[in-house]
Parts: sequence; C-alpha cells; structure tokens
Amino acid sequence: MADAFDTETDRTEAEVARSFLELFALGDLDAAMELAHPDILYTNVGVSTIRGKARVAKVLKVMENPRADFGVEFINVTSDGPVVLTERIDELTFGRFSMQFWVCGRFEVENGLVTVWRDYFDFFDMTKGALRGLAAIAVPRLQRRLSKPTLTAIAPFGG
Repeated sequence: MADAFDTETDRTEAEVARSFLELFALGDLDAAMELAHPDILYTNVGVSTIRGKARVAKVLKVMENPRADFGVEFINVTSDGPVVLTERIDELTFGRFSMQFWVCGRFEVENGLVTVWRDYFDFFDMTKGALRGLAAIAVPRLQRRLSKPTLTAIAPFGG
C-alpha cells in the first residue's frame, strides 16, 4: 500500500507523522512501518525507549491480535520544519476492554520517514481511562469508541 508514493516529495512532515498513526489505527502495520526510518527511535516517556524499525514493529505487532485494536483521534497537529507535535486521544482495546487517554507525540521526520517518535502521557489520565473502560464493559454507553481514520492526511496515498 505505502509503495505508491515517493516518501521524499509527496507529503509534508505533518502528513507523514499523521499517516503513520492513521495506518497503524487502520491495522496496516506494514504500511505504517514503511514510513519509519530503519534507525527509528521510539520512546514512551517514563516507560521505555526502543531503537530500530524491526524492534518497533515487533512491539507494535501485539496489536495485530484479532482481539486487540488501536485507535487515534487527533486534537491538534502542528509542525516546525522536521518536528511534528500531535495532541491526540489514543485508544487501546483488548477484547471487550477499551481505554482512551490523552497523548502528546513528538515526531521528527526526515526525507519522508519518521526518525523519532516520542510519546508523552499522563499516568493519572491513563488510570481514569482504564477505570472508564472497565465501567463501560458493564455499561457500554459510558464510553464511545473512536472512529477509524479515513486517511485524509494522505489523499494521494495509493493513487
């Protein structure tokens, strides 16, 4: 899917960062990873840092389980040169349990590839999201699921 464009010329840095997360949310990890530099540095601040495309893909592969899912809703996306900031709501789903929480992501994009992906989040907000997710198992209307992205950031994608 992702081989239908020239990563160096077809998109802005913000579109690359946004597309990376949108493709992941659509379940196309392979296409998302085509937007990652071979030496990508992925950090969940306060949790872990992973270096290298293969290692990052291995960590994200857990979401390919049919009972797992990832969702994203962008609140704000801004960029300054190669640096892109995303304020967003992420959703992690495992079976009937789904939690949503605020995330701020900092991406560095060079030549159409993500070289740095650093996410910042609030553990208290994650705890609230987990509690809402648990309550929503019993009362589903307590939490709406995020809509799947439409790849609007990458209109020329695939054709």
